[in-house]
Amino acid sequence: MEREPAGGAPGVTEGASAAIAAIERELTLISRYTVMVTNRSAANQRLERSAYLLLSRIEAEGPMSIGQLSEAFGLDASTINRQTAAMLRAGLVGRIPDPDGGLARKLRITEAGLARLHADRDWAVNGVGRVLADWDPADVATLAHLLVQYNITIERRQGRLWPRPASAQPQTS
Repeated sequence: MEREPAGGAPGVTEGASAAIAAIERELTLISRYTVMVTNRSAANQRLERSAYLLLSRIEAEGPMSIGQLSEAFGLDASTINRQTAAMLRAGLVGRIPDPDGGLARKLRITEAGLARLHADRDWAVNGVGRVLADWDPADVATLAHLLVQYNITIERRQGRLWPRPASAQPQTS
């Protein structure tokens, strides 16, 4: 049974409300498909999602403290501690003194962690590439642009921008 989209968002017209409901549904399906595609098998171990995200952030920004990671992700320090402890045990990150002379030790990616991160990213990029192989390159570029724009809008509202290369920034005309 199809429900009418929930309204009430300021400035959202009825037509836009239906489009927003469709976007929400498709984002839900994207997350479902991502989980299905990234299931680990015994023969092909993948990083846990939290490790992938934490390693990606450390790769983008350089060594980070627990407090910096907690702020970047909007999570309690205890949650970040638990996640990074597993990464330390697995040899994906190591603790180093703060290169800037601060008191808090920082986490840096080990060579093994970087290799795992890059292998998982290559695997994911190849999977997305297979899905989009028959798409027009202009449509792929448009989808990439709109997804970046969508995520940056969320990040700005939360006050937590994710570092991106300049090439990934949405172009303004």
